[in-house]
Amino acid sequence: MAKGSIEKRGTDTWRLTIDLGYNADGSRNRPRKPVTVDDPEILNSKKLLKKYLDDELYKFRKEVESGEYIKPEKMTFEQFVINEWMEKYATDTDNLSPATLANYERVIHTRLIPVFGHKQLDEIRTLSIVTFLKNLEKPGARLPPKTGKPLTEKQLKRLAEPLDAGTIGYVHRVLKNIFTRATEWQLIKTNPMEGVKKPADKNVREKMIAQRISPQYYDEDEAQQVVDALYKESRKWRLFILGSMIGGCRRGELNGLEWPFVNYEQDIITIENNIPYTNNGQAVEKDPKSIASFRDVDMPKWYMDELAKYEEEWHREKEFLGDQWEGGKRQFVFHNGKGKPYYYQHASKWWRRFCERHGIRYIKFHGLRHSSGTLLLEDEDDANVDSILMAIQRRLGHARLSTTSDIYVHVTKKVKKRTAGKFDKFARK
Repeated sequence: MAKGSIEKRGTDTWRLTIDLGYNADGSRNRPRKPVTVDDPEILNSKKLLKKYLDDELYKFRKEVESGEYIKPEKMTFEQFVINEWMEKYATDTDNLSPATLANYERVIHTRLIPVFGHKQLDEIRTLSIVTFLKNLEKPGARLPPKTGKPLTEKQLKRLAEPLDAGTIGYVHRVLKNIFTRATEWQLIKTNPMEGVKKPADKNVREKMIAQRISPQYYDEDEAQQVVDALYKESRKWRLFILGSMIGGCRRGELNGLEWPFVNYEQDIITIENNIPYTNNGQAVEKDPKSIASFRDVDMPKWYMDELAKYEEEWHREKEFLGDQWEGGKRQFVFHNGKGKPYYYQHASKWWRRFCERHGIRYIKFHGLRHSSGTLLLEDEDDANVDSILMAIQRRLGHARLSTTSDIYVHVTKKVKKRTAGKFDKFARK
């Protein structure tokens, strides 16, 4: 049996060592494991402490001799996240998009590192995570805005409210991702996130009622109201908004659209680029969301005619700016006035102000894209629903038809009821 030893390292920490002799290269083979004792009752009793440490050493020896022991890294949670997870996983756009990574980093630096950063990976227990997530449900868990200004009464009231389940769920998602990587890379033997359930949304009923009262899409009458108001705005913004509401394009796809991908002969725009995020003032370009998102979008002739007029304005503007043009050889259709792509959230902010200016019911910018499918479906008969859904799937670039069907279930139900209603004439008087 291999020799083992126990060494005191701090007030409540010890190091277990198993001596396996020498490695092939002549170096000592001494697997080590830190042990932290949190129980005051054990710490205050020499007899209980000795028994506890002896038991831990016995279990450690068994793990080592059976080959089940995985040597834990000495790095802390913060060191692992910053030096390993970030470098080897998170910054790879095949794993996380730039926008998603930015959101993850915000959670990591504001929520996770302050709580877990100083702890070694193998010291973080499931119960600690459960307690942490439970505390986020309590009033006062919100973080104050970093404005440097005195908080308003509205902000103070907001701070006193507990975090919603969606926000806590996102924290859960980030933790799960980090510990999954740590487990896969064998830095820890068991994943402490196993058994930690994602917080349930307690306001599902209220959200469903709100969705019925104010759905995140426009019907035909509301869409007409939007179009009428857009003709009081610049041609650039009219075409940008209609590119989403009629073309079904994502915000990032419109941000990344360039003139070579506009085909006037066939009345299509080709989606091959995407700007979903801006980092330090620079547009982050990447491929569209999925393979299905690489697509040609058929547009109405009147839209393409107006787009042609806008292109003439675009070239005149570039020529007028001369050396002040910042777009280089790139030809972004919708730019910041000097040829560079818009800040990735700029269109969403403009859209909100537009709705306020014209008294239009506000929906999120992404709702314009869903309105595109709704408008295509509303006047169809039940017999055409499946074929129209497939056309919408291709038009919007959904990877799966089930995604399209789930999004537009509210319209297909209405169509089916309308179709069934045609048999009312056979009802007995």
